[in-house]
Amino acid sequence: MSERLNGVSAFVEVVEAGSFADAAVRLCVTRSAVGKTIARLEQRLGVRLFHRTTRRQSLTDDGQLYYERCVRALAELDAAEDAIDNGRREPTGRLRVSVPVLFGRYCVAPILRGLAREHPRLEIEISFTDRVADLIGESFDMAVRVGVLPDSLNLVARRLGIQRMAICASPAYLERNGQPTSTAELASHTSVVYGRGGSAPPWRVREHDGSVHESHMAGQLRFDDMQAIADAAVAGAGLAWLPCWLIAKHVAAGELMLVMDSERVVATEIHAVWPQTIRLASKTRLAIDALVSEIPAMLAQPQSDAMPASA
Repeated sequence: MSERLNGVSAFVEVVEAGSFADAAVRLCVTRSAVGKTIARLEQRLGVRLFHRTTRRQSLTDDGQLYYERCVRALAELDAAEDAIDNGRREPTGRLRVSVPVLFGRYCVAPILRGLAREHPRLEIEISFTDRVADLIGESFDMAVRVGVLPDSLNLVARRLGIQRMAICASPAYLERNGQPTSTAELASHTSVVYGRGGSAPPWRVREHDGSVHESHMAGQLRFDDMQAIADAAVAGAGLAWLPCWLIAKHVAAGELMLVMDSERVVATEIHAVWPQTIRLASKTRLAIDALVSEIPAMLAQPQSDAMPASA
């Protein structure tokens, strides 16, 4: 019976991952092992489940029918286990999470450290990078992403909150150059912009009539690190478009002044994302629920408040 279930799980993973190679990554086995498991399953059933070519694979009619039945059967097993578990099972094992560098450091890491204290059998590994990681290819259980999410058939997302943004500058810069009051005036100012891969996101500002204007700032300085941008702004290098939670301590200290606050500057959304799967592991669900519960309060602080204590 266990061999039959293993074969079923591997088969469903292949279908949902889209390839033997990606399924192998999800299952933490070799591609050859997945191929042998599917071959044994086809031999036992006496049918071919996949059409295979050198470049792609697709389900046969028998494979499609078998997949639909397997998904329903595994869902029933999951429901049975959840009913027995009823939240009593201790999360165990390694949880791999990809997070943006600064947001991850100040907002995500403290929450996940708290989970590690509460659950001694849970191992948490966090990768801090502003690069969009390949969750399946790099074997991450989940990620936190800031900004617009592209459409994906392989990932599931849950909204964690909104990141309020503001445009700011040092008092010395504004004394020298004046304070812009409209989007038209922004372009005439020196700016420090966030850029990665040769492109920079526009500064989205709400006009007085409620319409949204996108300012594509040239930027004499372009960094791919938000903290470096904040440091440059404090040093008087120009205007900066930054998260309110990051500039809060600088505003409170008088090192930065708000040029346009979060009522004018359009916020960005934050999501937790994870690979599509039949059963979401309890350790992943625990982390997502904790982030959903705690991150909104972190992001709701007034712009002049100090940074979170964990920073």
